[in-house]
Amino acid sequence: MRLLRTSILLAAGVCAAAATAQAAECGNVTVAEMKWASAGIAANFDKFILEKGYGCSVRIVPGDTMPTFLSMNGKGEPDIASEFWINSVRTELDSAVKEGKLIQAAEILSEGAVEGWWIPKFIADANPDIRSVEDALKHPELFPAPGNSSQGAVYSCPVGWSCQISTSNLFRALGAERDGFQLIETGSPQDLDDSIANAFQKKAGWLGYYWAPTPILGKYDMTRLSFGVAHDKAEWDKCTSVPGCARPQVNSYPVSRAYTIVTKAFAERAGPAMDYLKLRSWDNTTINEVLAWQDENHESNEDATIYFLQNYAALWTKWVPADVAQKVKAGL
Repeated sequence: MRLLRTSILLAAGVCAAAATAQAAECGNVTVAEMKWASAGIAANFDKFILEKGYGCSVRIVPGDTMPTFLSMNGKGEPDIASEFWINSVRTELDSAVKEGKLIQAAEILSEGAVEGWWIPKFIADANPDIRSVEDALKHPELFPAPGNSSQGAVYSCPVGWSCQISTSNLFRALGAERDGFQLIETGSPQDLDDSIANAFQKKAGWLGYYWAPTPILGKYDMTRLSFGVAHDKAEWDKCTSVPGCARPQVNSYPVSRAYTIVTKAFAERAGPAMDYLKLRSWDNTTINEVLAWQDENHESNEDATIYFLQNYAALWTKWVPADVAQKVKAGL
């Protein structure tokens, strides 16, 4: 009996030592919290998992795409950028990864950040012939312009946004004005959101630009329409995204890829925590729903993290071993 008790105590001591060693390896960690909502939740989610599940000591630091990349690549800090949109620094990031300075982990937005022209799903369900933008433009009566129901409306981005340029060029490329549509340029992001909310309240049609992941697409069920062609980057760069392009062509919006980026130094000491960062990924529907809850309840990124952990356990427990999941749940 004494031998058994000694063995149990010894085993417990080994486990405790292993846990302490794991925490020591992980150590102090800095995570960049980008300025947009989905990235803020991602940073705080990683903080909770790394602290409660892996024993790290995590500090959130402010972040933005280019400054964070330059700091991680040049100074090796912060350790982690949870949701890093790579399109704008694709070449530089590829070089940093090739040189071993940075590690590209999970694609956190598994579907990418998507842009396009959308209609309410109830309109799509009632009109199965509408699957493309050109299909929608055959029905101006389904998407009445505010104050002028004899014309259809295509809602664009707020003035000054890059998507205002591309939407305007695509409107002209599609001949939408000829089809009886007018382009509605919204004054602010709130105006654009309000136009969608009003359409759903009135059960009226709406056609226009939007993107995901966002709270509004978590609140309202929308269908993204096809432009009927693949994204042509050369055409996009020389015309679609250029103000006042003389002869715009129909084009599809690019998909923006968002990955988790970590420094080499952190990857080398992270141990099992690195396995988590290589697996953690969610689709736009999931993060849209969490963003919608956060927006409706005026909650912080930390509160949205708790909401996610409490309501999407079937998803996040796939990213960590069972013992880590138990520690995280206990931390709630």
